[in-house]
Amino acid sequence: MYEARVLSGMRPTGSLHLGHYHGVLKNWARLQAEYTCLFFVADWHALTTDYEAPGEIPKNTWDMVIDWLAAGIDPNQAILFIQSQVIEHAELHLLLSMMAPLGWLERVPTYKDQQEKLSNKDLSTYGFLGYPLLQSADILIYRAKYVPVGEDQVPHVEFTREIARRFNHLYGREPGFEEKAKAAVKKMGSKKARLLNDLRKKFLEQGEAEALGRAQALLDEQQNLSRGDRERLYGWLEGTGKKILVEPDVLLTEASKMPGLDGQKMSKSYGNTIALREDPAEVARKIKTMPTDPARVKRSDRGTPEKCPVWSLHLVYSDEAKKKWAHEGCTTAGIGCLECKQPVIEAIQAELAPIRERAQAYLDDPTLVKNIVADGCEKAKKLAEETMRDVREAMGLTYT
Repeated sequence: MYEARVLSGMRPTGSLHLGHYHGVLKNWARLQAEYTCLFFVADWHALTTDYEAPGEIPKNTWDMVIDWLAAGIDPNQAILFIQSQVIEHAELHLLLSMMAPLGWLERVPTYKDQQEKLSNKDLSTYGFLGYPLLQSADILIYRAKYVPVGEDQVPHVEFTREIARRFNHLYGREPGFEEKAKAAVKKMGSKKARLLNDLRKKFLEQGEAEALGRAQALLDEQQNLSRGDRERLYGWLEGTGKKILVEPDVLLTEASKMPGLDGQKMSKSYGNTIALREDPAEVARKIKTMPTDPARVKRSDRGTPEKCPVWSLHLVYSDEAKKKWAHEGCTTAGIGCLECKQPVIEAIQAELAPIRERAQAYLDDPTLVKNIVADGCEKAKKLAEETMRDVREAMGLTYT
């Protein structure tokens, strides 16, 4: 199989907040140590809903990448790039659009949902209808094995799998496919070829998934097979055509448990965020002025922590002893609300301090960020070019 690549992207919304950190960036930092990761700025995707006002996209892009780096995303472990700077995304999107059924796009669950949520914008555009296909191109062009998403995005990955399947079915049956596959098997030597044939038979005739896994692992070990032969054999093992595009799997991620300052989900649209590079004095001010249990009008009134947004932050930041102290202090009126907020302030300041410190180097010298992204774009482009070479060849679009 191809190396286990992970692909994930974010729309450039500017400076990120604690919700992004707990919901996405901590997960990215973990994944980059385990897989080949590609993390990209989805600037074209931003245009699907904000095409009338694209002016903020460049500034938002650089602010967001600085936050990625400050939050621990390591350019020595992951490839960081900007979608629009790897033009092959657009080429693959165009070619996929020629064979993607219109009904598939209209059935994507978020299509009508987003139109209703953003009813103040005119989203009756080709770009908005086609954005799931652009997402598919983003994933398929890097032959990504895994895509980390929340529950609500699973249908988009399934859509991508269907697109890959349809493409491989339409264009993977090259002339002489069976003969070329059998010739490739012989290159493995008689003993391994016999084993591969046996495993394929078990999978195709008896449906043994384990046999398919063993056969794929056997292929992975072969050093003397070309990329073209490998693609043929991955498809041949499953009884299909040449595997030009790889069907990605979902890496399910937990929804962010980071509550906002008002107890709702932390979101810019709710105005309840703490930014990753927020000034320490402003962080303290925001938490000190947070709403609390409305039943606690006076210091001597007893409260119910579960009705207080501050308690939601204790659940994220406090250990068991501190949570017990806050819960008992609130329900018995043993502590006041400002007293209850202090440990949360200290914990958030401690979390943000190293992020601010790391960000400062990039703010002082913006060329550092631009060089990291330029390097990432170059690496991403090389991978994308490999895929597009195979896609063009499969579709007969080579004229040399």
